Amino acid sequence: MNKNTTIGLILMALLIFGYGWYVQPSEEQIAMQRQQDSIANAIKQQAEKEQKMAEANRKAKAAERAKNDTTALFYSALNGKSQQVVLKNSSVELTLDTKGGVVKKARILGFKDRNGDKDVTLFDGNEQSLNFMLAGKTTNIITQDLYFTPSNVTDSTVTMTADAGNGGAIILDYKLGKDYMLRMSVQAKGLSGLFAPNYKEMDIEWSDKCRQQEKGFTFENRYATLTYKEKDGGTDYLSETSAKEDEKIEEKLDWVAFKNQFFSAVLISKDDFAANSLLTSIPQEKGTGYLKQYNAKLKTFFDPTGAKPTELEMFIGPNDFRLLQGVEKESTSGKDLDLQRLVYLGWPLFRIINRWFTLYVFDWLTGLGLNMGIVLILITLLLKVITYPMVKKSYMSSAKMRVLRPKLEEATKQYDKPEDQMMKQQAMMAMYSKYGVSPLSGCLPMLIQMPIWIAMFNFVPNAIQLRGESFLWISDLSTYDPIIEWNKNIWLIGDHLSLTCILFCVANVLYSIMSMRQQRDQMVGQQAEQMKMMQWMMYLMPVMFFFIFNDYSAGLNFYYFISLFFSAAIMWILRKTTDDEKLLAILEARYKENQNNPKKTSGLAARLEEMQRQAEEMKRMREQARKK
Repeated sequence: MNKNTTIGLILMALLIFGYGWYVQPSEEQIAMQRQQDSIANAIKQQAEKEQKMAEANRKAKAAERAKNDTTALFYSALNGKSQQVVLKNSSVELTLDTKGGVVKKARILGFKDRNGDKDVTLFDGNEQSLNFMLAGKTTNIITQDLYFTPSNVTDSTVTMTADAGNGGAIILDYKLGKDYMLRMSVQAKGLSGLFAPNYKEMDIEWSDKCRQQEKGFTFENRYATLTYKEKDGGTDYLSETSAKEDEKIEEKLDWVAFKNQFFSAVLISKDDFAANSLLTSIPQEKGTGYLKQYNAKLKTFFDPTGAKPTELEMFIGPNDFRLLQGVEKESTSGKDLDLQRLVYLGWPLFRIINRWFTLYVFDWLTGLGLNMGIVLILITLLLKVITYPMVKKSYMSSAKMRVLRPKLEEATKQYDKPEDQMMKQQAMMAMYSKYGVSPLSGCLPMLIQMPIWIAMFNFVPNAIQLRGESFLWISDLSTYDPIIEWNKNIWLIGDHLSLTCILFCVANVLYSIMSMRQQRDQMVGQQAEQMKMMQWMMYLMPVMFFFIFNDYSAGLNFYYFISLFFSAAIMWILRKTTDDEKLLAILEARYKENQNNPKKTSGLAARLEEMQRQAEEMKRMREQARKK
């Protein structure tokens, strides 16, 4: 990568960082804005509270009238007592409430929560609700208002029945599979006369107040998303940072997922969710114990005659790529659900790297029973071995330019004036061509390594296998490892200092020093002086990385630290094992060979030389045209 490109990238980063610092409000402005926001929020919350109270009162009065109306179709089902039915296997424990007939509590077994307690409670009580709504000709059936009678109760099955006065019924049937999949159906019997002849869809409203499950609120919130899959299409998700209310999805959907970083609840429809679903995701404040408020307003197939039930499935479990592949095979929907997309592996190029390389290596190493910290080290080593030929090629290109530096300085010393820079570059390209050296040959191999870094940036935070795993001083590789914490949130830093982030940034500084020294050794004339001026810019990059990665998982920072450590070690070894005199002799031999064969060129350097010669010729012609 040439000097101008490097300077450009650094200046762009500094401009973004500097602008963010410059436009940050003062303490007085922040205090005033907070006061205004507090007043506005108080007014908004009061209005919402009054609206909710009015709506609750209206519903309560309507429910009370229905309860007292002995002629109501579901009079007996509107009056009852809440009971709990538990479905359980070795993976999950689901508690169903006869009030509403749906799952009210979900515990995922075998995983510890953020407090270290056994088993993760994904939701409980009023945090989650699932409501089926049927619009009749004269009355509406809302399942959350009904009391169901359980029957056929086992550890894996239960049938919930809400009886109607005319002998009909609403039946919710549940069957828990061997892992994390709950099959459910909704069926109306003896109620066909209640609905219009063309009534073929029922409404579903599903909501969840997504719990914070991990220590790092900010980091976990970044990966908590309302995700959905379009029918015969790909997956997508609502913004993880901004509020989206009743976002309309115009395509039919196969499933909707309320997703945490490592756990999800997914509602799947065998007969699709109709087009124009309304999805909501609202981020919650830090300290509330919740990440997002999710809501989904859906429509799906319903047969009022009762001949065919509405078939749904609910996955409640961990976001484990291989596990999701296996669970999908248990689905009776007959669809390619692509549930493993809940584990985000990055954009297409990075996803390919993670999907077909990183995952297989990770599976193999974890299958050996190794500690996850050791697994990350071994993955780093393997990647370094694979990319070593490219790294060596990059280094040798720099080494060739380094040993040629005295000759280049001697050959171009007459072009040190600013107006002679084009001629100087042309002369340098000519020499590079004669010696068979390409100044850009080291750039492409280095760029090839960047997708690996970015792929791991996507892979590590989504690897549930790192959750709760300790290594050395790190108690949990999936979240930050604080050496000090405080209660107040500081701008750009947060409320802690992460040791692995500090190590990563220090390693970055040391690696930058080595890289700059290598670049300085190969630069000629004014380039070397300019390199000295831009050194301080290179030191600012690790500082910027600190502000970005202080909240990230210790596993990711540890990987980057180890990766930089091995990169520095490889660079040091190559420097120590490179014989400059021998390398110069090889270049001199190539120079003589090219002199004896003037037509022979050296690829990219020769092409660059020719391009510069053409540019100089065009410049000369333009100057002649202006003089005329």
